[in-house]
Amino acid sequence: MTGKGSDTGLDRLLDRLVVPGYSAIGHRLRRRHWVGDPAPGSLAGKRAVVTGAGGGLGEATALDLARLGAIVHLVVRSQGRAREAVERITATLREEGIEALLEVEECDVSDLDSVRRFAVGFGERLERDGSALDVVVHNAGVLPAERTTSAQGHELTVATHVLGPVLMTDLLLPALGRAAGGARVVLVASGGMYTQALPVGDPDFTQGEYRGAVAYARSKRMQVELVPLLTERWRAHGTAVHAMHPGWADTPGVASALPAFRLVTRVVLRAPAAGADTITWLAATEPAPTGGQFWHDREVRPTSYRSATVATPADVATIWEWVREATALDPR
Repeated sequence: MTGKGSDTGLDRLLDRLVVPGYSAIGHRLRRRHWVGDPAPGSLAGKRAVVTGAGGGLGEATALDLARLGAIVHLVVRSQGRAREAVERITATLREEGIEALLEVEECDVSDLDSVRRFAVGFGERLERDGSALDVVVHNAGVLPAERTTSAQGHELTVATHVLGPVLMTDLLLPALGRAAGGARVVLVASGGMYTQALPVGDPDFTQGEYRGAVAYARSKRMQVELVPLLTERWRAHGTAVHAMHPGWADTPGVASALPAFRLVTRVVLRAPAAGADTITWLAATEPAPTGGQFWHDREVRPTSYRSATVATPADVATIWEWVREATALDPR
């Protein structure tokens, strides 16, 4: 299933040209042909978790999901920043005559001990209430200027974008498994992953000259390549896994981590709401999109455009074994 009605050739051309496809231009052109927007109230009574929801894409996603009726848990490192996001979301929805159902949860996604505390405690709360978890959006992201390590000693981008999300989802499977009609997990990746191959021999980026943008892209490549495997792992719990990239969105993270890029491109950067559109669509549209794929602007995209970045099944298996060992997951 896709959300696009026509002009497949134009859509593919925009994607290959990158600048128009990833910018606000691509979003404006494509949305004219989209069909199947999530229906008002389509998430009423459902529960969603959004990590990194204190601003930018995470806040825009939380707003969208709450607008559709979901109880949204904003998972953040800073409760103070989250309170500001809650105030903004609540005020926006109040103007629309919608009651915002929001809860703030504290978790450092890069810290596996923090992830375990949150996921176990949250899962137990839901079990006591007999509640299900319907949507998880892994949006939390970092792009450090220098090589930085997590509490467990892993390079920070891979800890935040890969290890934390995989562990959190695995621990939340009992709640996800109670979702009527199946749960959906969305990994927010990046088009930057097209520049990097799967770092099979050095997932923690201990070798060579470290560059934050490269580390970020490598970790996003890992996210995308693992999605089909994670789909199979979590299928028995009725949980579909999607990866997507939001294009170039004007967020606080971009402004702080990539100021030169923002300076050059800001006139064509997408608003956070446009970047979050496909996240919301994957989380709420019916019938549910097929899991295990990579999306941008409501369309399945190739995971590689160059042979040098194509991962073999053996490559993916090697990275998965590293992830499994790092997170102490069982090998099922």
